Amino acid sequence: MASLREIRRRVRSVKNVAKITKAMEMVSASKMRRAQRNTQATRPYAERMRTVMGELTTRAGQQLAHPLLTQRDEIRRVGLVIVTPDKGLCGALVTNVLRTASRFILDQRKLGREVEVLTVGKKGRDFAVRTHLSLGAEITGLGDSPKLIDILSVATNVINGFTEGRYDEVYVVFTAFINTLSQRPERRRLLPIDPPEQPAAGARVDYTYEPGQGEVLNSLLPRYVEVQLYQTILESIASEHSARMAAMRNATDNAKELVRDLTLSANKARQAAITKELAEISAGSLR
Repeated sequence: MASLREIRRRVRSVKNVAKITKAMEMVSASKMRRAQRNTQATRPYAERMRTVMGELTTRAGQQLAHPLLTQRDEIRRVGLVIVTPDKGLCGALVTNVLRTASRFILDQRKLGREVEVLTVGKKGRDFAVRTHLSLGAEITGLGDSPKLIDILSVATNVINGFTEGRYDEVYVVFTAFINTLSQRPERRRLLPIDPPEQPAAGARVDYTYEPGQGEVLNSLLPRYVEVQLYQTILESIASEHSARMAAMRNATDNAKELVRDLTLSANKARQAAITKELAEISAGSLR
């Protein structure tokens, strides 16, 4: 059994760790609420854009064509955007995203397709470098409240790569924010764009397009891709802080449980020392 001094020293160490994890939990909770507000604030805009696109493509029918809507007959090259945090200490969130990306890459390789990755976040970048993946572009250090302009470099790479023929399809892997306690890794196709569902007849709005439907479609589709990518990044940030908050809470609880066990061991060690001293005193008095 460890000595009483060693146990007390370990108790102090564990209590210090518990203070740190508690502070990190509170910081993550604050950041999570801000990130959740940002995520929810962009959803109405993305939904309205999706509605307008559905109305536009419904009215245009087959008359309007756009490179971002073109379905390739043969898929040989695939682009994959991997959205991960810059930091760890957020439970299994990073592992789940990278596992989803790895499975997708292996499935594409089995089909004879080449995969090039574009990463958002240091964890995804490090994963691509460590596994010797073809890395097309990267973004790090976005912070907790990125702007749309901050992700335009990756969005431009994705759009230009698809229109120039470097990619036949483009997917994104990220962590969808469900609620504070639930985050789910997901994979979505960014390009080619699937036309949104057509609105119901009673819900259709009679839009007037100026200067015309073709011009509006040409301007709207690239913005639609940018907004979809931006939304996945905001979802991942909210998921990151939620997962970190839960991980730090569990770490704090585990530290407190360990302190209780160590305190019990210290009491036993102290009682054993007292019993030993009493036995030695009693033995000495009998001589």
